[in-house]
Amino acid sequence: MKFTVTFSQDEDGMFIAECPSIPGCVSQGKTQQEAEKNIQDAIKECLEVRAELGMPLTVATRQIEVLV
Repeated sequence: MKFTVTFSQDEDGMFIAECPSIPGCVSQGKTQQEAEKNIQDAIKECLEVRAELGMPLTVATRQIEVLV
């Protein structure tokens, strides 16, 4: 499965990775590469838990345009 993941850097320099299509699926790392590896593990774990609980694996996401 392929997922969109967002990356940001916090005030302490840690890289935060989040998978928007899986609510609450967030991880971090000292580098963006470490955060990417960690979010891959987090995604697998989140999917397993959601499946065990009978929850939908993902939620719908889409891009929208906002004029600013």
